[in-house]
Amino acid sequence: MQLRGLLADTRPLAVPAFRRLWLANIVTVVGAQLTVVAVPAQIYAMTGSSAYVGLTGVFGLVPLVAFGLWGGALADHVDRRLLLVVTTLGLVGTSVLFWVQAALGAQDVWLLLGLFSVQQAFFAVNQPTRTAILPALVDTPLLAAASALNTTVMQAGAIAGPLVAGVLIPFTGFAWLYLADAVCLLATLYAVLALPPLPVAGAVGTPGLRSVVDGLVYLRTQPVLLMSFVVDVVAMLFGMPRALFPEIAHLDFGGPDGGGIAFALLFAAIPAGAVVGGVFSGWVSRVERQGLGVIVCIVVWGLAITAFGLAAGLAGGSAGPWLAVAVLALSVGGGADMASSALRQSMLLTAGTDEVRGRLQGVFLVIVAGGPRLADVAHGGAAAVVGASAAAAGGGVLTVVGVVVAALAVPAFVRYRVAVSPR
Repeated sequence: MQLRGLLADTRPLAVPAFRRLWLANIVTVVGAQLTVVAVPAQIYAMTGSSAYVGLTGVFGLVPLVAFGLWGGALADHVDRRLLLVVTTLGLVGTSVLFWVQAALGAQDVWLLLGLFSVQQAFFAVNQPTRTAILPALVDTPLLAAASALNTTVMQAGAIAGPLVAGVLIPFTGFAWLYLADAVCLLATLYAVLALPPLPVAGAVGTPGLRSVVDGLVYLRTQPVLLMSFVVDVVAMLFGMPRALFPEIAHLDFGGPDGGGIAFALLFAAIPAGAVVGGVFSGWVSRVERQGLGVIVCIVVWGLAITAFGLAAGLAGGSAGPWLAVAVLALSVGGGADMASSALRQSMLLTAGTDEVRGRLQGVFLVIVAGGPRLADVAHGGAAAVVGASAAAAGGGVLTVVGVVVAALAVPAFVRYRVAVSPR
């Protein structure tokens, strides 16, 4: 019984609609990661330029922000099942076009970047809608468990997809990876088509700019919901040191300039920790004071990042035991981040009314997509002044300080409670 309480709460999988979507997502996430890896790899093969590869950040982030906000408004005005069907078909279509251009040997980098933008636009509408339907599929006490299950699959895909793509590209080329992504998406299309109609309760107005603004105004009047975004921004902006991994792997842990074991371990540690945290996430669905739970998780994340920075600073240019300490610290941080994400998703779905859930998830997607990119800029600038390891450790400290200040400023967030269902 004690072990059962530690393992992930799988009760949401007893709901047929959620189970179909979750199982399909296992396949789809790996396929999507194949494309995520193949696009920059193909661009570099075309151009030999990292500058062109860097453009994927711009061509991906802009549609994610614009269509994430607008897609959230759409999800609050039209039948969500219909929207999922249309956007999933769009994702299948763009994957097929990726396959066609690669199979034909196209050498137009702007065509590839344009397809990538279209794909990200469909994703930005699809993702908030997928999350907004959760309260219609599972009971409220199980929302945290459902979010933890979804997060675990996403993080596992972030590990498995790049590994599979890295192995396959030299043998299959890019075209087969894109085709595999398109085929994998058919699993999600089947699961979406099997959903019942999902109209929005209390939908009013039209899904235009005014609707987006109304959603932001609503968020401003809800301190608990607003604070769930604020603490996430704090955690990501100050505490996400991924831009420092190449330098730390090379200078602090003695890896080669541009890759190596230390480099790979640092990049894999956070998602690996999140997967392990997801496997042992049974406690998440028993947390009544979810706001306090989020604060504790982010404090653990900040302390873990601090420990990572200190381990890197003490390594002295060679891997040794300090690399193991750094990887362990990042893994602990990944587990804490997984739990924080599941609890915040549950808060968004329970504290917000149905007619604004899509827009709230749109804002969530924008922060999740934009936060780490802002962190890359902030950490890169700080590292140029104080060094990479010091920047990482200092960012962890600022994360702890920032989230504690936020908790003291809005005590309603810390006091927020939900009903839980004993297993």
